[in-house]
Amino acid sequence: MNRYLAKSNPQETIQQHTDHLLKNYNILKSIYPNLEINWDILYLACLYHDLGKMNIKFQQKIESQEKIEGEIPHGILSLAFINAKALKDRGFNDDEIKILAHAVAYHHEREFNFDNHQLKEEIKLIEKEAENFMYEKIKDIQVKKLGAKYFAKDRIYQKDNEKMFFNYILVKGLLNRIDYAASGDIDVEKPNDFLMKSLSNLMEEWQEKDIHATWNDLQKHMLSHKEDNIIAIAETGMGKTEAGLQWIGDQKGFFTLPLKTAINAMYDRVAGKIIKEGYEDKVGLLHSDTYSEYLNKDLEEVDIDEYYNKTKQLSLPLTICTLDQVFDFVYRYRGFESKLATLAYSKTVIDEVQMYSSDLLAYLIIGLSYITKIGGKFAILTATLPNLVIDLLKEEGIDFIPPKTFTNNDRVRHSVKIIREQMNTDYIINLYNKNKVLVICNTVKEAQRVYKNLKIQHKVECVNLFHSNFIKKDRKEKEHNILSIGNKDSSEYGIWVTTQVVEASLDIDFDILITELSDLNGLFQRMGRCYRSRQFNESGYNCYVFDGGDKECSGVGYVIDKDIFQLSKEALRNIDGQLKEEDKMKLVSNLYTTENLKNTKYYKLIKANIDYVKSIEDHEKCKNEVKKIFRNINSMTVIPKEVYNKNLEVISSYIDILSKEYDKAMSKKERGELKGKKVIARSKLMDFTLSVPYHKTKENLIKSIKLNRYETIPILNCKYSSRIGVEYIEKDRFKEDSIDYFI
Repeated sequence: MNRYLAKSNPQETIQQHTDHLLKNYNILKSIYPNLEINWDILYLACLYHDLGKMNIKFQQKIESQEKIEGEIPHGILSLAFINAKALKDRGFNDDEIKILAHAVAYHHEREFNFDNHQLKEEIKLIEKEAENFMYEKIKDIQVKKLGAKYFAKDRIYQKDNEKMFFNYILVKGLLNRIDYAASGDIDVEKPNDFLMKSLSNLMEEWQEKDIHATWNDLQKHMLSHKEDNIIAIAETGMGKTEAGLQWIGDQKGFFTLPLKTAINAMYDRVAGKIIKEGYEDKVGLLHSDTYSEYLNKDLEEVDIDEYYNKTKQLSLPLTICTLDQVFDFVYRYRGFESKLATLAYSKTVIDEVQMYSSDLLAYLIIGLSYITKIGGKFAILTATLPNLVIDLLKEEGIDFIPPKTFTNNDRVRHSVKIIREQMNTDYIINLYNKNKVLVICNTVKEAQRVYKNLKIQHKVECVNLFHSNFIKKDRKEKEHNILSIGNKDSSEYGIWVTTQVVEASLDIDFDILITELSDLNGLFQRMGRCYRSRQFNESGYNCYVFDGGDKECSGVGYVIDKDIFQLSKEALRNIDGQLKEEDKMKLVSNLYTTENLKNTKYYKLIKANIDYVKSIEDHEKCKNEVKKIFRNINSMTVIPKEVYNKNLEVISSYIDILSKEYDKAMSKKERGELKGKKVIARSKLMDFTLSVPYHKTKENLIKSIKLNRYETIPILNCKYSSRIGVEYIEKDRFKEDSIDYFI
């Protein structure tokens, strides 16, 4: 018998690698036995997927570590081992065999640059190799070209057969998950046998402090509808995190939030205060800076590389993440199946849906349509819910139980004063008296203006600035500091001038809110950062809203829809004094109707995005293309000039590591060590970067630093300080055409 390798470093035979897949197949089946998938087809896909690797060219490539010309993808050659007649004799139908063939052929997405003659010749050669291949799990190995009715370089499309399409997604997607887990030497899934117990322990802790503590109506509602698709509207401070976790229960779950700041804070709370022990096998944090976050948390006795791998492979029972990390499957790019297949047996919580921009809201609507069709469940938990979201869900045929609202009308948290002028720092000075004052502006530029005015003109000492135009290193520090002062038990005081970065799901509690009007949704989100869980018993006001008066607030017309701003301004015209949660929700419900918004740019963009994504052919786009779309192709990662000059020595040391190439003579240990150094160097280097709009880089890029053969990072000519952030060198004022509610 010949020894055929599937992997080179470390060496692993085809039989050994397949055994690792079957081990993970059994793990998946034992944890989720009720998953509606053809387990027999998935088993066969695991069994056959890499048999094509016994071809001579692949074995030569593994031996020499060099690309071999004319090699046919091994997934295609593996099809020659599928005996369609024998499978039909065992009771499999044509559709099932076709699903098996396509899952095996495309388990790696490759370009097919071969003709039929080349394929036949290669199959003849592999037939001879198969005579020397022994594997106890395949009793009778036969090699011949699989019939064209099962595979002909084509694809399985939703429009041709929707049921078959979703069955294919499950088989192909879970084959990929199992294969990645086997290659990464991790378990494809970890069981969720801890979450309900952890929540029970949390309640016991609460009851030690208050014997009358119990789950509230929202949490009980979620607990009693664990098998339903559900929408719940609940005011800030009602325990939506616990409610979402109750609904997930001891199942696989994804908890999505709009902003990384909020995700980091929620992860810390869930891992540290709810789950506590063994969290590295239970909960993961997933966004574009995951590895950096794990590094910065100084996770003792945790293998960060393994933890990161388990997180990226979606192997953990609970994942707290941004929408782009899981919902990019809506583009059905080549290789999308693993994410949607995972969501088929998962429960997905969407927090603060009103925070999403028009494009992300469109992706969310389409994503929930796919998730429900393939068998997954969703819950939308939000402080306010625009009626148009309900209409959009219904238009896509998505089933859910009627939305329910939860408020505490015995408690009034906010008293509102509308100020009919543009943001005025004199008001801020008059209201600041060694208390906690939160100022929220619509744009970074306005926030910087207000901060400078307070610091320079009014000589305020305890004033800080927080927005998206800081490098990651400074932004992390500011996140930490605002969470510290915003803690309800903190005795710190001061003024924090911010933008929408604090708007969603951030657990901070200030005494006074002073804000520009953006729109009703945004305003009520902002109010949630003031008197978060407290009753306002004093006379006067604790929320001050500048509506622009005869003019507009900053950002209106380019980051805020002008029509929605005017509707919001009109809705607030007669508001003065106490504003109950129920009244806030009614205002939102009455304003954000499809009828009111159908002619706004915002609504038209949602519909256009939905139509565009639907129009894309399955398997048309590649993953990298979709990544750029989700991460906003109109932005660029840069290092500010002053940051670069100040940190030149340490930046150069990181680049030296990143530019090192892997040597063929390296052992697995040496390659692993270099890879680890590269990952850490990249993470540390990224701390000096930020993402800026392309139009801000015009004529302002000094040079680019080369990281490796494929990547560079531009240096941006701008002013920068850790107090103010980036200040652009602007030639002409630029107005964006697209509407986006993120700052």
